[in-house]
Amino acid sequence: MASKVIHALYTDDDVLMDAVKATRKKHYHIEEVFTPFPVHGLDKAMGLPHTRLAITSFMYGCVGITVAITMMNYIMIQDWPQDIGGKPSFSFIENLPSFVPIMFELTVFFAAHLMVITFYMRSRLWPFKEAENPDVRTTDDHFLMEIDASHHQEEELIDFLTNTGAVEIKIIDKH
Repeated sequence: MASKVIHALYTDDDVLMDAVKATRKKHYHIEEVFTPFPVHGLDKAMGLPHTRLAITSFMYGCVGITVAITMMNYIMIQDWPQDIGGKPSFSFIENLPSFVPIMFELTVFFAAHLMVITFYMRSRLWPFKEAENPDVRTTDDHFLMEIDASHHQEEELIDFLTNTGAVEIKIIDKH
């Protein structure tokens, strides 16, 4: 089933923000907005829910500190205890101050690397994936708002988008 979308191009991010707000106010469904740089407040104007990536980052940090504690306890206390600088390694608690930097580094390491993997998976950015950018100008200086036009009158929607400041409007058949 083919559906129609309308691509409205804008040249200014402030005009785009006003257009997004007006489009949402008219209850038109915005599929996606493509911008050459992050536009502050655009996610809120589009009505997107808050991200839960911070929660996953915290969980990945907890995994990192758990791996660090388990690894150091096994290596330095159980498997190969050493007398370093007159400080014997007989318990984890006695040597905790010297383990703090390693725990911190592994916490950050796990959180950072697993967050990158999570972000790519969530964004569906696989290696060798072709770009889904509908107009090459959105990587330079234009902003594109993609609106679902399958349930609305096209002429009415085009007139509305022209009044919001769109410099170019295209009707696209998606398959």
